[in-house]
Amino acid sequence: MPAFNHPLHYWRQKNRYYHEDLERLHRFFVSPGLRILEIGSGTGSLLNALQPRVGVGIDQDAEIVAQAQVEFPHLHFRVEDAHNLNHLVHDPVLADPFDVILLTNTLGSLTDIQQVLQQLRRFCSPRTRLILSHHNPLWEPILALATALKQRMPLPAANWLSAADVANLLHLAGYEIIQQGKRLLLPRRIPWISAVVNKGIAPLPGINALCLTEYTIARLQPVADRDPPVAQQPSCTVVIPARNEAGNIRQCVERLPQLGSRMEIIFVEGHSEDNTWAEIQKVQAEYQGIRDIRGLQQQGTGKGDAVRRGFAAATGDVLIILDADLTVQAEDMTKFFWAVASGRCDFANGCRLIYPLKRESMPRLNQWANRFFAALLSYILGIRIKDSLCGTKALRREDYLEIAKLRREWGDFDPFGDFDLLLGAAKRSLKILDIPVRYFPRTYGRSNIQHVRDGLRLLRICGFALKHFKGY
Repeated sequence: MPAFNHPLHYWRQKNRYYHEDLERLHRFFVSPGLRILEIGSGTGSLLNALQPRVGVGIDQDAEIVAQAQVEFPHLHFRVEDAHNLNHLVHDPVLADPFDVILLTNTLGSLTDIQQVLQQLRRFCSPRTRLILSHHNPLWEPILALATALKQRMPLPAANWLSAADVANLLHLAGYEIIQQGKRLLLPRRIPWISAVVNKGIAPLPGINALCLTEYTIARLQPVADRDPPVAQQPSCTVVIPARNEAGNIRQCVERLPQLGSRMEIIFVEGHSEDNTWAEIQKVQAEYQGIRDIRGLQQQGTGKGDAVRRGFAAATGDVLIILDADLTVQAEDMTKFFWAVASGRCDFANGCRLIYPLKRESMPRLNQWANRFFAALLSYILGIRIKDSLCGTKALRREDYLEIAKLRREWGDFDPFGDFDLLLGAAKRSLKILDIPVRYFPRTYGRSNIQHVRDGLRLLRICGFALKHFKGY
């Protein structure tokens, strides 16, 4: 390999621990095999580390671009000013939208951030994710001292932006935030100490605000709501886990509105002690030729297993979970379908904590426990969710299939069937929105919840999320 003498190589090696952490951060959110564009690509090392199917790096420093092209000949590098990208749409390599666009420590050097963000829109599709990382402005005096002590590369005067500043600029340029976070409290490798500080202390509330690296993941703001003809709407599968719910099966079918161009209903019966399975078969026979209804029986146990079995058999474009107890009304599935089908979000999460709740629907203690776990997960995942325990959710099947791949890495850590979806959606950078619903008492059967046992399970899930999202 030829020797490269550009200062960036020296400073990258000198601060290798910091740059390796940036690579870990981006590899967590970016899967291999994507189309990736990096603005301010420098040495090209980060772009290469993400193993893109097509990788394009843009930098205005001709010398570093030439060296990056020699070191990584399978990638594409261009010498360009980030403020003047419009003509690149004629470049064959940049003609198609990118899956991911990176601006890693680039915002601080831009003359007009909003202009650059607006120009990047032409390289985006509704599925593109922007990942922006920058230094926490609280670190300005520390980094200035590091520069004076020749521990950091000298740089021109920089823009120092807070997370709120970045969010505002993205909004002005036509993007919306998916998630934000901070990491890395000690950016130098000190054996044992760095690992303890950055994995054990840096994620803690309050202390996390002091971390060096701030990151934001965003997407294009969706277009205004449309109401296309039924034939042009996506299809839909509603999965209904049902254990000891014989008295609710017929109502699920009768009250569920038609969704999309084609709708299928999949009941997944789970070792019921009443005649739930017989009722599913009876209703299926009665509605033959009228509604597409299928019945499956679980081999495993738990709602999580039921949801996964139903989703594996689903053929619809949009997948929805409806609990058979109908505490969330079947009629509200229209809200979930359109939130996803319209592009307003990628993952619709039911929220029962907006409208007043009757005590028999959700006891006060349960409400506060729910708020606690939602706040904890919101902090860990870097998103805002108000109700983490509502079983009603919706997402596109193509996104579910990407989430399902994570089980090979994460295992079956979730017995509820909600949290591997929620955590997977956050890791895949899906836009998550709460869908307010009214929550009603049961009219048949009784809840399968066991508060102490399930509370401990939820704490373990939160610990799992903390390890993976704050420790990477």
